[in-house]
Amino acid sequence: MIVEASARMVVSGWRDKLDELDPAHRHMLEGGSLSRMFLRYPLTTSHPVFVGGFYGLLIGLTLLLPYGYQGNAEGNELGEIIREWGLQTLILVTMTAFLGGFSSLVVSAVKRPPIRLENRRRYLFPFPFVGLVILSVSMMNEIPEYATWLGWFFFVFPGPLYIHLSYAPRWRILDRLDRGLMPFEGMRKTIDEAPADDAAEADDEELDEVVEASS
Repeated sequence: MIVEASARMVVSGWRDKLDELDPAHRHMLEGGSLSRMFLRYPLTTSHPVFVGGFYGLLIGLTLLLPYGYQGNAEGNELGEIIREWGLQTLILVTMTAFLGGFSSLVVSAVKRPPIRLENRRRYLFPFPFVGLVILSVSMMNEIPEYATWLGWFFFVFPGPLYIHLSYAPRWRILDRLDRGLMPFEGMRKTIDEAPADDAAEADDEELDEVVEASS
């Protein structure tokens, strides 16, 4: 309770300033459910580097069962299995944290607005599961090396892609708000215009929410 209260006090600075913006920019910067989950905490701890590392830890945990199966099939001891899995997870955490930091540097230089991905998640959502299936099969059977690398790509890339396109630009603008700087200074455009199909879908979702609230 004390930690949550402290987090609310810390974010109140940029949150109050966010309320002063027009609805379109406020909607863009509030983000979807995933961004809001990270932004409940202070901006320092919700930096793209830490969010990227957290994603690497999550996908590393999903590899525990495949590594356990492979190690058991090869007759390895539990300690050796844990070491191999821990090393792979550490590599994933380091790589995704580095990509999060790289995205933060890129958006600081490019100064582009965040892209809201709510209506595009259905395209990204299956990729980690497809990648996990390919990697699991590669641990149980011989498959071409290119297929294994493709599995790693599918498994890892959705998180860093989300951070690069959506979260890191949003975090940069909110950080400027929090520090009392002009949030959109140097930006050629301050809001990403969603494609027509995505905009229509968003309108439908908002209409559904209104109907549910009134029923």
